[in-house]
Amino acid sequence: MLKKLTQLFSSDIGIDLGTANSLVFVREKGICLCEPSVVAINENTKEILEIGNEAKRMLGRTPGNIRAVRPMKDGVIADFDINEEMLRYFIKKAVSLVPRRQRILSPRVLIAVPSGITEVENRAVKDNAKRAGASEVFLIEEPMAAAIGVGLPIGEPEGSMIVDIGGGTTEVAVISLYGIVGSRSVRVGGDELDAAICQHMKRVYNLMVGERTSEKIKIEIGSAYPVNEEETMDVKGRDLVSGLPKTVKITASEIRNALQEPIASIVEAIRGTLERCPPELAADLIDRGIMLAGGGALLKGLDRLIVEETGLPVFVAEEPLEAVAKGTGVMLQDLDVMIHAMA
Repeated sequence: MLKKLTQLFSSDIGIDLGTANSLVFVREKGICLCEPSVVAINENTKEILEIGNEAKRMLGRTPGNIRAVRPMKDGVIADFDINEEMLRYFIKKAVSLVPRRQRILSPRVLIAVPSGITEVENRAVKDNAKRAGASEVFLIEEPMAAAIGVGLPIGEPEGSMIVDIGGGTTEVAVISLYGIVGSRSVRVGGDELDAAICQHMKRVYNLMVGERTSEKIKIEIGSAYPVNEEETMDVKGRDLVSGLPKTVKITASEIRNALQEPIASIVEAIRGTLERCPPELAADLIDRGIMLAGGGALLKGLDRLIVEETGLPVFVAEEPLEAVAKGTGVMLQDLDVMIHAMA
């Protein structure tokens, strides 16, 4: 009977539905999909042209009748219909990876959502996933999923702190005995860092750059703390004065200054959570420290800055981008029991 049930739900899937990227974990298969949360749509016919990697390649490079959009904003659904199509694509692709004899056309789906979203936004995610082909939809808060994914001992009566920096939100939580004791969710993440770089290029160089260029600058020379060797980078864009293409040379130090404001918001969220943490759990964090997850954790020097601001040891997860998806995968192994425990 147990074997039969295992086969029945072997196509359960977990989704890290992110603002920038979405990851899909298929039970007994692992993370099978990692694609940008971008959809290309024909404005005239409303036809979906591309989803994921191919759609991202179109960002900022489409003719007037084609629009490349992100249906998720700040961790919540910004375009209900387009997000439904994107979810349908992810679910269908994930189910196709399961052997036919174990396949279910309408799988159970576990979706990670920001801890700070409203009940209305929660319902919107559930409705969206059901219309996209899920038989049942369960939600888990992103910081809990990230903590499980990086292997923090969340079941012990001791404090563990996770900071999940995604594309649209930063989730900060102190967890003990399978529960979130204190948390902060701020709508600042990788997208805000990209926007800060874009504004800096406009203000200082009168240069218009796109999302992809801003992201490339952040990845290549962006940092939160002074580095030993200050790098430079040539950036191409459109001159706002002449309207012609132009190339400028920028330095890592000026980009670090441009990123100060959004990074300060992230640090403030961490400090605010620590200030409201019960003293016994705060004492645990002196030894256990803070774990960073999410794509934003890869920003150079961020861990050193947080160490300086909090005085606590800071660690970056081995695969920070996969933390939330891995957490949903762990929960899928015993979905009913884990959901009951989290209730």
